[in-house]
Amino acid sequence: MKTMQVNVVTPDGSVYDGEVNMVSVKTTEGELGILPNHLPLVTPLSIGPVRIKKDSQVQLVAVNGGFMEVRRDEVNILAESAELPSDIDEARARAAKERAQRRLDEAKKDNIDFSRAELALKRAINRLEVVGGK
Repeated sequence: MKTMQVNVVTPDGSVYDGEVNMVSVKTTEGELGILPNHLPLVTPLSIGPVRIKKDSQVQLVAVNGGFMEVRRDEVNILAESAELPSDIDEARARAAKERAQRRLDEAKKDNIDFSRAELALKRAINRLEVVGGK
């Protein structure tokens, strides 16, 4: 089976680097799957898990926005932040989700920044999905 190089990079450094068979991402327009020999593409990413398939194994990476550049046999994900499941503290992510949910509930009655609370909630849910604690 053909492979392609996938790199997930944040301002803090490389999070993932390897040869894979397929990568699936959540773009601002919806889900997108990339296979080797894909047409060139640049697209903005949403908050969501990136699924990286190598042979029969699937590796998840929690990506919190950014861009994806696709070349013939190379995919570069330039993420605002990204975490592997082993780097995610599930208890901390659950606490962040609960805190963000409370802020959203309070935003309806107070002048709390609704979009900031909503983004925090999406990031927490993304982390929990990646560690399997949904």
